[in-house]
Amino acid sequence: MKALNQWLARLAEDATPSFDECVAQLGAYLPLLLRFKDMPQDAEWHAEGDVHIHTGMVLDELYQILQTEAQHVQGTQRQALILGACLHDIAKPLCTKSYEKEGRIRVGSSGHEAAGRSYLAFKMMEWALPFEVVWTVLNLVGEHQMPRQLVLKRSDSKAAFLSLARQSNMQLLYWLERADIQGRITVDKAMDLMILEEFKQLCQDYGVWQAPDHLAEIRPELANLSAQAQAYVAAYAIAELESGKISQAAEALSTTYAHRKQHAHLLITCGVSGSGKSTWLQQHYPKYERISLDELREQWNGDRGSQEHSGEIRQQAKEALKAALREKRGVIWDATNVRKDFRSMVADLGRDYHALVTLVMFLLPESELRKNNRAREQAVPDSVLDRQLEAYQLPTLNEAHQFWVVGGKGELLWRSGFIESDLS
Repeated sequence: MKALNQWLARLAEDATPSFDECVAQLGAYLPLLLRFKDMPQDAEWHAEGDVHIHTGMVLDELYQILQTEAQHVQGTQRQALILGACLHDIAKPLCTKSYEKEGRIRVGSSGHEAAGRSYLAFKMMEWALPFEVVWTVLNLVGEHQMPRQLVLKRSDSKAAFLSLARQSNMQLLYWLERADIQGRITVDKAMDLMILEEFKQLCQDYGVWQAPDHLAEIRPELANLSAQAQAYVAAYAIAELESGKISQAAEALSTTYAHRKQHAHLLITCGVSGSGKSTWLQQHYPKYERISLDELREQWNGDRGSQEHSGEIRQQAKEALKAALREKRGVIWDATNVRKDFRSMVADLGRDYHALVTLVMFLLPESELRKNNRAREQAVPDSVLDRQLEAYQLPTLNEAHQFWVVGGKGELLWRSGFIESDLS
């Protein structure tokens, strides 16, 4: 691991490793890299060949860009951009399928972006990287096709660009896509580069080429509110801007007026077994009502791992949640919530009741998760933990109003939003 960490550190300086070297360094930790040579790609988009060949070409193009137009990308941003290029197609071995379209056999890898982000999350936490670098890489991988999609779908509203800019660094995303397009053989390369330049121009037009401040125009008004009201107005302003419900942050001062002084605060956890959710919640939110699906399973079935009566258990939990939201109390939905649809159901219910919804993601190295789980009084079998990791879908910022990432020692690794306040 020491040798790997030294190699990673050199990426922040002047290293330009070939993809073969990247695979030699990272393959033991990311075994999907070892399958790239066996992954075909559609000849219309990737006439150069398999994923291994393409990724090598992308890295070569990126190094040229870093020596010319993007010389200013240095340090940890350089490190993140190189890793993002190396890993942007990491999940193609999981997602690549052949299908027939218009009488032809095609090759596609639908969903590989989001799958790649989730696959990398726990594995990258093993490395000696600042969390900001890990977070940047995860989102470069997870969003690397969004520049093209936003332009082709004519989603040129400011809202879509605001949402993407909060999730990912737009300039690094642009440079990654430049290298991705140039690092392939396709008849549409010139058109794809034109689309990317349109994306860049729209970013500049909407003020998101640099990190945007969604709330700049209402900061004086926010300063006159209580800390609780500030957090609520700020969170709803961002959510409504990014969904297109409002066009200016100032509109949120009126749309939130009825609930800003008194509202429920809903915490939704996201973390596999052994990630320390219960300990952290007890330490920081001891007065909040906690709705634990594990505890309800034990009450109903005498076994936390049993899936019997799952419908009745979820209905009981849902009714308890509704009661807390109606009474505008602090409440925690305490479950692994590794799937987005499970989280969305709870978050949508919170928004229906005008609550402030916070998603707390617990992210640890995979080896530490397994160690912690074995030491728990209520340890789950390794097979269960394996299934949780396999099903895991890394949350995105727009799933809740606030988004916090908690590490293995209970420390706050990252937090979205613009209001600095005490967690408790």
